[in-house]
Amino acid sequence: MYKVITLLKRRSDMSVEDFQRHWQDSHASMASLMPGLRRYVQSHALAQGYAKGELIYDGISEMWFDSQAGYQAAQESESARSITRDLSGFVDEAKSVVMPVDVHVIVDGLIPDGGVKNIEFVNCRPGMGLHAFRRYWQDKHGPLAAGIDVIRRYEQNHLCLDEYSAAQAPRYDGLAITWFDSTADMKQGATTDVYARTRADEANFLPDGHLPFIVTREHVIVG
Repeated sequence: MYKVITLLKRRSDMSVEDFQRHWQDSHASMASLMPGLRRYVQSHALAQGYAKGELIYDGISEMWFDSQAGYQAAQESESARSITRDLSGFVDEAKSVVMPVDVHVIVDGLIPDGGVKNIEFVNCRPGMGLHAFRRYWQDKHGPLAAGIDVIRRYEQNHLCLDEYSAAQAPRYDGLAITWFDSTADMKQGATTDVYARTRADEANFLPDGHLPFIVTREHVIVG
């Protein structure tokens, strides 16, 4: 399967509630008609995440196709043109990021009903080679983070390598996506020794400082 993630930020003149309502109630039905679409999930930022101010993104869209060729064909369809026109009415297109990704499942658990989904926006540590970064993230850091026992599912979404051939450097090198039963469980996991070791390990392959992230709840539209 070929997966494409789109990071979305609402227009500045639109409330979070109106953005989420239009995205789920109106735009979703339009997007679900894309030819060849096998699965489509919207992940909406939780309202409490805005308590301290604006979030880096208001949500992400995930779409799966049989192949890259299938995705590219869908992009040429009338459905795709209708989707693009509709997006301009509620999304800040200058801040949108489209990311074809390779998915690596680290914890292969079931997605909990009514759970929460943490999405971290990942970049390679300055001075580290891309392939070394990807190997370390998957082979070293992934198994370490998998020891946080409140994680129900954990996927690393690595940006497809052909995205690096463009003239402009990609905004992100990947996304770390983890599912939990609740925000309380997520917070409890952050108090454990294995979480502390996981955080300490980030210095080996990530930029200094906290990764930007959003906490979301997902809505399965197709699939």
